[in-house]
Amino acid sequence: MSAPGSLRRTAGGRAEIRFERRFAHPPAKVWRALTDPAELRGWRFPAIVELDLTLGATVWFHPTDEQRERFGVAPDPVAGRVVAVDPPRLLEYTWGAETLRWELTPDGDGCRLVFVNTVDDDGSGPAIAAGWHAGLEVLDAVLDDRPIDWDIWRRVTDLQNIYKEQS
Repeated sequence: MSAPGSLRRTAGGRAEIRFERRFAHPPAKVWRALTDPAELRGWRFPAIVELDLTLGATVWFHPTDEQRERFGVAPDPVAGRVVAVDPPRLLEYTWGAETLRWELTPDGDGCRLVFVNTVDDDGSGPAIAAGWHAGLEVLDAVLDDRPIDWDIWRRVTDLQNIYKEQS
């Protein structure tokens, strides 16, 4: 599977989770997977998203049934705000107290994604990093039209040790 990302503490005491991934698809295709609500659900993005790609627009994150059942997440949506948008290269938004930044650059016949998630450091960084790592592997499989023939949650559990060592 893919190489690990990085987890580090920022000067402000937050956790910064960073991934670099190369996809064998043009930026426009990956951009759709990151911004179209139906495509987000297709790779199991951890919320149902109402996304308006206008600078300053409110973004709504509704918990999925799986989040409510597995993690006891409240049914109320969480608001965020679009901080930066430059299709199909850059999207940054807040999700409650988190910040998610997605940058796409052309790379040969595909593109490179740099994804950074900054969260309050309450000790959950390794679990969040493992979740995004597994999620990006699912995104890669979906983009390549490959079956997801592994247990995603088992993968998250396995990956947590990698990120615990970085924290």
